[in-house]
Amino acid sequence: MLNIVLVEPQIPPNTGTIGRLCVNLGATLHLVKPLGFDIDDKAVKRAGLDYWHLVDLVLWESFSDFLEAHPIGVHSHMATTKTDKLYWEASFRKGDYILFGSETKGIDEKVLLAHPEQCITIPMGEGGRSLNLGLSVGIVAYEALRQNYEGFEKITIPNKEAE
Repeated sequence: MLNIVLVEPQIPPNTGTIGRLCVNLGATLHLVKPLGFDIDDKAVKRAGLDYWHLVDLVLWESFSDFLEAHPIGVHSHMATTKTDKLYWEASFRKGDYILFGSETKGIDEKVLLAHPEQCITIPMGEGGRSLNLGLSVGIVAYEALRQNYEGFEKITIPNKEAE
């Protein structure tokens, strides 16, 4: 199991999409307030389709509350454009926390600077400056799955038995 942490997400469809991804990975979704939407917002539910009620969801009142309970350490990875460490260079383990900042601000730069070894990035072409949050979570989360497939008991490959 992974822990996907969205710090102050702003766009409901991104969160809904990430919720659906978490259900399919057996991951826990942590949402850190303030949120840019009501969690009952139909856009979140629409993006998560019929998965939203299956999301293993944890709500945090603030980033400081989250950090108090889960300090940044070796089991943490923070996605940012402010590092050169590529996400596939990280060693992901079952139970790790993968943090993503809001679509507009990212993760607090003070936290990033205090823990540069925990920062990871997704490479982009010269013309790009960022990727959609849902896409970014998917890229990194599936790398964590690739590295630890044997540890994810509930993950199946559709039609694998038919081969």
